Order: sequence, then C-alpha cells, then structure tokens
Amino acid sequence: MAQRVTLKQVAVQAGVSYQTVSKVLNKQAQVSKETKERILEAVQTLGYHPNSIARNMRLQQSCLIGYSWAPAPPDQVNPILDQLLQSMAQAAETAGYHLLCFPHHFDQETVTAYRDLIDTNRVDGFVISSVEYDDPRVTFLQERGFPFVAFGRSNPELSFPFVDIDGAAGMQMVVEHLVRLGHRHIAALAWPKDSRVGQNRMDGYLSGLAANGISVSPGLILRCEGNFQGGLEATSRLLELPVIQRPTAIMAFNDVMAIGAIRAAQERGLQVGVDLAITGFDDTPMVQYLTPTLTSVRQPIWEVGQQVISILLSILNETSLPGAQVLVRPELIVRESSRGQSIQNDKTKLVNYP
Repeated sequence: MAQRVTLKQVAVQAGVSYQTVSKVLNKQAQVSKETKERILEAVQTLGYHPNSIARNMRLQQSCLIGYSWAPAPPDQVNPILDQLLQSMAQAAETAGYHLLCFPHHFDQETVTAYRDLIDTNRVDGFVISSVEYDDPRVTFLQERGFPFVAFGRSNPELSFPFVDIDGAAGMQMVVEHLVRLGHRHIAALAWPKDSRVGQNRMDGYLSGLAANGISVSPGLILRCEGNFQGGLEATSRLLELPVIQRPTAIMAFNDVMAIGAIRAAQERGLQVGVDLAITGFDDTPMVQYLTPTLTSVRQPIWEVGQQVISILLSILNETSLPGAQVLVRPELIVRESSRGQSIQNDKTKLVNYP
C-alpha cells in the first residue's frame, strides 16, 4: 500500500515551511502568487490529499450539512425535492461540504434528530424544507443559535434565512393567462388550510381574481389532498354542478392534481384545452408528455438549491448576516391544456359541456 504524502513532503517540494503550506491550503495566509503556485504545483505533483478528519477536528468542523425533508409515500415521487437535493449536493461538494440526509416525520418529536446532531458536533449547519406554520424546527434552531437556511417561509413574525418560490405570483400569472382567454368561471383545486405553501398559492389565486374584477365563488374552491385521486374526485364534483355554475377553467395547486383533473374531464368526453382549461403547478418533467401537454408554473428549483447552500456557507464563513431572505419568481409555461380556442366571443362555449 502506498504511503500517504505528508504536509512536510509538500513543504520540502515547494521550498517553504509546512506551516505555510497548511495555511495556504486552509486559506488562512496571504502569500505571493509565485509561492502559492509552487505549493499548489507540489500538491498536484506529489498527489497530496489532506487528512480531512484531523483538519476538521482542529477547526471544530465536520464539513457536513444536515438536510431533512418529508418523505413521499412509497408509491409516489417528489421530483421537486429530488431536484433540490441534487442541486444542493452539487453546490455543497464544490465548496468542500457534503449533505447528511435524514427524514423529517411530522408525527414524531420533530427536533430530536436536530438536537442529537448538534450535541454530537456531526453537522455544521442545516437546510430544512417542507416548512409549515409554527414549524418547531425553526424556533428550536433559533433558540440554539445554530446555523440554518430554509427552503420555504413560515409565520410572518418569524425572521430567519430562507429561499422560497413566490407561489402567489405564480398563481396570479395563471389567472391572468386564463382571463386573457376569456375565462371568468375559474375553479381552484386547493390544499388543506393548514398548508403554508397551499395558502400562499391560494392568496395568489384570490388576488388574481380580485385584480380582474372577478367575484370569488366559494363553490369553485375545493380543498383536497394534493394527489391524483384528490384532483380526480374534486374535478368530478365540479363537473356535476348545474351548468351555469360549472367552471370553464380549473387551476390545480400541483401537477399531480391537474393530471387527476384531466382524467376526470376526459372520462366525461371533454376535450381539455378546448372544452375545459386545466393548469398545474411545478412543471414536473412528465407534464410535457401528457395528452394534452399541461400548462404549469415552473419553479426554478436548481437555482433555489444553489442559493440555499450559498447562503448557508456565507453564514458559516461569517461573510454575511444570517438574515438573508430570497423570494424567487416562477415562470408560467403555457401548453395545450389551456391554450385552446379562446372563449372571448362565446361566453357559454365552455359552460354548456355535457
């Protein structure tokens, strides 16, 4: 077995002290450009790899970032959080860190894992996602004064670093798009009231209607679970309303619900995009392969993952205040499910379907 190249060997090769090599590699010393280049060349020539365990013990760092998320059921996937994880892992690795992933179970003592990881010095900071109102993780980490960044907001009175998607702006875009096509009876397939993300999107739906002088019809707002079955059953109920009350467009709070809505409409013989407009939210990869392809709000999740890690590293390196808050604007991707024939000149066309 080949022997590990030592710091002293690098120092001899570069013609400097081993203390200088150590400080340069740990970015703790200012040396001339020529000296730095000699050291880096010696590192590459000799194939030196730092003893990260010993280094971390000296610096009291683990170079690990704890990340928790709410796991999806075994028969479901969450491509949004999957993409977030990939983006964060890439950004962390580039900076010399790695992610320590663990699940977040809402039905268990929420902060136990966080307490254990902090008390055993196994992580330098946390990224939390699936953030809700009165989230105990936020208050616990604030009380401990431990570095963290959230993907998502919580109560307005809680101030902490986060990156979030402006879901309200996304839903307002959808309303504006549908109104331009002539729609006035616009239904919402919403999430339960205790969903922080769902309420944010509901705010955008309601604001969009108000901005266009459209009164809210309580019968066109159905709250259900954010899955295929929820979207299918809720849409079926909407299509059973008296003709004059039926929606001409349906806005689902995520793509999976929208797919359920499309199935319900097609089972009634409706042509989605012509007889009934349907939109989703997330712009998951599969929606461009549906028939019809689905109009959806695209979340720039890769950008979010990069920014979350960047902010956390800035906090760890004390190069920024731990109060950074970033709200990212999404993008509306218009496809066949909502860009069919305009009803501007035929206000009853989409109401009088079978």
